[in-house]
Amino acid sequence: MPSLTLNDAIGAALSEEMRGDPSVLVFGEGVATKRHELLTEFGARRVRNTPLAEGIIAGTAVGAAGSGLRPVIDLLFAPFLCYAMDELVNSAGKLRYMSGGQFSFPLVTLAMSGAGWGVGAQHNHNNEAWFVHSPGLKVVMPSTPADAKGLLKAAIRDDNPVLFFLDIGLLHLPGEVPLETPPIPLGQATITRQGSDVTLLSYGKTVHHCRQAAASLAARGRSAEVIDLRSLKPLDEAAILASVGKTGRLVVVHEANRLCGVGAEVAALVAEQAFASLKAPIIRLGGPDAPAASSFPLEQAHVPQPEAIAMAAERLCSNY
Repeated sequence: MPSLTLNDAIGAALSEEMRGDPSVLVFGEGVATKRHELLTEFGARRVRNTPLAEGIIAGTAVGAAGSGLRPVIDLLFAPFLCYAMDELVNSAGKLRYMSGGQFSFPLVTLAMSGAGWGVGAQHNHNNEAWFVHSPGLKVVMPSTPADAKGLLKAAIRDDNPVLFFLDIGLLHLPGEVPLETPPIPLGQATITRQGSDVTLLSYGKTVHHCRQAAASLAARGRSAEVIDLRSLKPLDEAAILASVGKTGRLVVVHEANRLCGVGAEVAALVAEQAFASLKAPIIRLGGPDAPAASSFPLEQAHVPQPEAIAMAAERLCSNY
């Protein structure tokens, strides 16, 4: 099984989908430069650099999707999505419903998010919860190269607009990726480590932090189960409830601002539907309500680290 970085896995998924479906095209900020192999194979009609104009890029993609194409657009950094909110949220997310299902909008938007490069607040903002809250959109954020490839293939084939977030800190993380990678259905979480005492639930880079915390807890005799959501919308409610039903304890972890984040929705879900299974209060660990720093050490301080996750889980196991 070959080893690819997450960034290379994205490229592999794009090339395979473009070979299999001539309606798939890729355009955005620097895509023909960054992914020159796609330009070489598929030509400038299907792989195009664009001006730095996110609203125009997204608006063009909505029109292309409504016309029968399957565009994949790259808007680089997640904060730049602010410039494309009307096109993505008010058009792509709503027009299928408004047309009574007569039109579909198969559109994938790639955007980099999170700490790892010290690029500063205007380039580093985990804003995925904005789009989870927007009707008509699907939201994905993988933590491994294999998942990135499989989820992107599924996102391209989906008839709805998908926001596909790439964690900057994981872009060059290598991992095994099957040559024949099937699409991974959106809305399916995965259990990356089985456990019985506490559930550690996350997505993106903090999945790896949860796995490190679980290893630390195991050395103390605690058995932690680790769930990678992978898809934030649709949310795999069944997997979440099943795990909490087994462990009775839940720590939700994400890099994004803790206030009104995805973790709040997960906590509400468990409180409403699995309250009787809980042996302890739910703990949410997230970033602060502050812009990200440019300093690499301060940037990392925004992200829940393995030690903090292990301490929170140990507190639940010891006190309840």
